Amino acid sequence: MTRYLLLFSFFLVTSVFHAQNNPPSRKSVQAKPSSLTMKAGAFIDVNAPGYAESAYTPTQLVKDVLISSGTNSCVTPQVSNVQVSPNLPATDQNRSWGYFHKGTTAFPFKDGIILSTGYARNAGNNFIPGTNSDDLPTGSDPDLVAATNPTSTLYDSVILEFDFVPTSSQVKFNYLFASEEYTSNFPCSGYADAFALLLRPVSGGPYVNMAVLPSGAGPVSVTNIVPAGNGFSCGPINAQYFGGINNANIETNFQGRTVPLTATATVTPGQPYHFKMVLADALDSSFDSAVFLEGGSFNIGVELLDPSGATLPSDINVCDNVPQVLTASVSDPNLLYQWYFNGTLVPGATTNTITAVQAGTYTIEVSVPGNPCPGKATIVIHGGETPVAQDASLLLCTTPDVTWFDLSNAMPSISTTPGAVFHFYENQADAVAQNNNYIQNILNYVGNDGQILYVVVSNGGFCSKLVKLTLLKEATPTAHVVASKIKICPGDTVDLTATGGVTYLWNNFTGTGNTQSVTLYQTTTFTVYAIGAKGCQSLQPATITVEVVPEITSPLQDIEMCQGDRLILDAGSGPNYSYLWSTGDVTQTISVDQLGIYTVTIKNGYCEKTFTVHVQAAASPFVTNINYGSNTLTITAENPPINHIQGTLEYSVDGGINWQTSNVFPGLQNNTTYHIQVRIQGTHCVGALEFYTLNISNIITPNQDGINDTLDLTALGDFKNFTGSIYDRYGSEMFRFTKQTPIWDGTVGGKKLPTATYWYKFNFEYPKSKAQMNWSGWIMLKNRE
Repeated sequence: MTRYLLLFSFFLVTSVFHAQNNPPSRKSVQAKPSSLTMKAGAFIDVNAPGYAESAYTPTQLVKDVLISSGTNSCVTPQVSNVQVSPNLPATDQNRSWGYFHKGTTAFPFKDGIILSTGYARNAGNNFIPGTNSDDLPTGSDPDLVAATNPTSTLYDSVILEFDFVPTSSQVKFNYLFASEEYTSNFPCSGYADAFALLLRPVSGGPYVNMAVLPSGAGPVSVTNIVPAGNGFSCGPINAQYFGGINNANIETNFQGRTVPLTATATVTPGQPYHFKMVLADALDSSFDSAVFLEGGSFNIGVELLDPSGATLPSDINVCDNVPQVLTASVSDPNLLYQWYFNGTLVPGATTNTITAVQAGTYTIEVSVPGNPCPGKATIVIHGGETPVAQDASLLLCTTPDVTWFDLSNAMPSISTTPGAVFHFYENQADAVAQNNNYIQNILNYVGNDGQILYVVVSNGGFCSKLVKLTLLKEATPTAHVVASKIKICPGDTVDLTATGGVTYLWNNFTGTGNTQSVTLYQTTTFTVYAIGAKGCQSLQPATITVEVVPEITSPLQDIEMCQGDRLILDAGSGPNYSYLWSTGDVTQTISVDQLGIYTVTIKNGYCEKTFTVHVQAAASPFVTNINYGSNTLTITAENPPINHIQGTLEYSVDGGINWQTSNVFPGLQNNTTYHIQVRIQGTHCVGALEFYTLNISNIITPNQDGINDTLDLTALGDFKNFTGSIYDRYGSEMFRFTKQTPIWDGTVGGKKLPTATYWYKFNFEYPKSKAQMNWSGWIMLKNRE
């Protein structure tokens, strides 16, 4: 194969075709390779000494490079009869087959097998200058002619063929076609090197050409894949399959190549097949072509497919145990299926599909009945958990010293999953790609108000979630507060007004308004933070103290007095007190001698308060019991419980002329009226009572001797409502006293009563006090005949 960098602008094309041993030539003068065009790494490596595979035999290349055996050790033993033509050994530098590796280029295949109509080594960095002739000692090939029906004579045919037994219902591999024919206007002039990928059963039958474009677009050839432009007058033809025109720094020494293509054929598992890859130069041997087979892509075993039918790789990452439907590429009712999980048979999993619900290794064995070597496919599902994450916002409250965002402050509101890893991106495409263009310094990020960042929250591995972070920015407000009054009286109401924000946070109140009203009884300090429209809070609260001055108090209480007394009313003292009495007095105290209601208004410079006192009549002490005997009078008296005037009681029996604190009066006369008084010492609160010192003898002897002849109550007749009676021991009334009959002489109806003990009972009312006096006792009557 010869590399062309400088071509003539036109070529003379002969219409006469010669025999294969003397083909016509279109070769132009070749440019010598330069240090630029042959720079190491600019092209792929072909049969380069640095790769062990470069020394492989054709059988080794097919089995160990081309075939995708996966975990199935039964695949490669089923490949046999590997042959190449021309059959040159691996040590021959001029062989037309060999091993390629992409090296440092962007070639779409990492490595694989190359088959060329010239020297394979001239396709890449192993090009040897001065090797101008690369004609092969071969001519045409009948199978290639039958498959492609060329319009011109074929030269330099090269063949790779082998037998294999598939364990799947499908065989496929990846390849691309490259040619020197992509120059001048050759693709439009009918110069199409022949190329076919042929497959048929070993038992016989026609070949099927697998080297065709998708959707019936025709064969893979220079004339059927033509890009637009580049001097090709017939283009574009199936241009989507053209990979590009090569230049001095791209990949191979061919002028153009196709995109990677996939050859696919349906086969019967367990039945031997023969594969033949063949290509040849058309018209002449001057312009070569090559086929590159991707290493590991020739799959004659079982593959695992996703629900869309795409082939799954050997390892996949699955987050949160999302069910994964795994389907074997083989679907044949005559085959046997068995799934395994982590090497253990899954009971009942005997179809070509399984739903994986947990991480682990899944393997399917597909067996042809009677064939001891099943097809196998294995996939490893790596599990992980996606962190919980949600959209969030981050507010920056700016100050003269702080104008940047600390993005780490947003992490708790985005995700609470322990160990979550955060990457912040400015560009959504970068976030979707999860590349390294994330924000490096998240502690000092200069963002804008309303800016959206894209946050990838991951578990540190392959499980992640993309959320949005909205940046908000506003200046930090400054809070202020004023009060309608800063000194008030207990129980007064004060109005507070805050400014500086849109809403407010009060320490003393609920609600977010700027005004508050409060009734106070003690000095209180109020604080309030100003909140901006986006939620920024003032760094410091505004503070104000409302002083509640001491409460105006007075010791005044309702008081009692007796007529004729005089009292002092004291309003009490306090700081800055001034007074105004209802009497017009402005002193702390006033003297009163009249019953009634008195008020005093006290002011202290901030407050005023009115106190009311009731001067009421006091209840007088009263006598509760009098005991008289042996000319001694004992008085029992008490101060009424309702009387609030307390003090020592003193007594008088002469109508208040003489007073003593003792309640005992000896030396009084019998059957005499005394005017008893009792009072609280030092007051005019006096209780009065009349008392008659009645002295009744307990025996009468009506014998007319002048001594105890009668019971004489004549003195009591002067008292109001005087009544009385004598009763015998049976309760029968014997005699009744009246003012007209105040004396009992021991008779009833003029008849003497027998000697006996009789009972008396009488009562009367003192005229002044209206006190009712009740007397009772016994008397001995002795009548002598």
